[in-house]
Amino acid sequence: MTSVSIPRRMKGVQIKNFGDAEVLQYKTDLPVGVPGHGEVLVKNEFIGINYVDVYWRRGMMGIPPNGIIGREAEGTVVSTGAGDVNSLKVGDRVVWLAMGGYAEYTIVPASLAYPVPADIKPGVAAAALLQGLFAMSLSHKIVQVKEGNWALVHAAAGGVGLWLCQLLKALGAKTIGTASTAEKMKLAVENGADYVINYEEEKDLVKTIEEVTGGYGVDVVYDGIGKDQTQNNVNVVAKHGTIVTYGAASGFPAPISHATLTAKNIRFVGPAESALMRNIGGGFEKWCAKLFDTIANDKINVVIHDTYSLSEIVRAHKDLEARKTTGKVLAKP
Repeated sequence: MTSVSIPRRMKGVQIKNFGDAEVLQYKTDLPVGVPGHGEVLVKNEFIGINYVDVYWRRGMMGIPPNGIIGREAEGTVVSTGAGDVNSLKVGDRVVWLAMGGYAEYTIVPASLAYPVPADIKPGVAAAALLQGLFAMSLSHKIVQVKEGNWALVHAAAGGVGLWLCQLLKALGAKTIGTASTAEKMKLAVENGADYVINYEEEKDLVKTIEEVTGGYGVDVVYDGIGKDQTQNNVNVVAKHGTIVTYGAASGFPAPISHATLTAKNIRFVGPAESALMRNIGGGFEKWCAKLFDTIANDKINVVIHDTYSLSEIVRAHKDLEARKTTGKVLAKP
């Protein structure tokens, strides 16, 4: 096992109870672990904050190991365990997708850590990984969007939303986004949306989308909002179209009857089916290579809302839940 000088204690955030943002406890004396077989220890430099972390904090996703949530981070390998560690070595800059990101150090399976390309600026890999991979799986695998397709992206100025707008543009699709403020609408347009609707002000979203599409509707709906848009999604999706739900910011989507789906031959993909790891499976390395190639070749704009101190994690979560953020939220230990 190769290693460098590593402290015994670290900064991090733990939850001992589920609930609102106040259950997130910032600590400075958490133990630093030792990587086991096939694992590496990463000193995190940029930590990705995602809405799924809110679900973990509320107890909707199970109990996180050691009470530490956070699915991704970017940092430096400082120790490697025994066995196959995918040729990773001490000093390598990596981005990883696992669990335990709200900490200064994280033990990660080597199979879920990827070397960051040299031309990627600090922080961008952490900002791109989960949301970028997720958006790619939604637009390239779960639904294979084709040139000329109509797509509706709810929360188009959010982290996944901005990625979808850009990826759909690169695929030649026509994208309608929804957002809640003029600032967010502008950001969505700047990042590939062809039309954007203010869902806070628009009284008849369905009618507006029908007018934009000439009565056709949309081939695919990407919905990370949930309950509030369930009926609108059914009404605007075209015959043989697909509704993809991947989040529940407003609550879980209301059940859609079999009769409703079959009336237009609608395909419905729920959160369990749209889950990232379910769709990239054991192809993490391949998908990461594709992600960073896409950033370079399609000139993807990785939008970072702000970088908080990890000690400000309560404020970061409150801003995220209040929909005060656009793009990616990061933290530094």
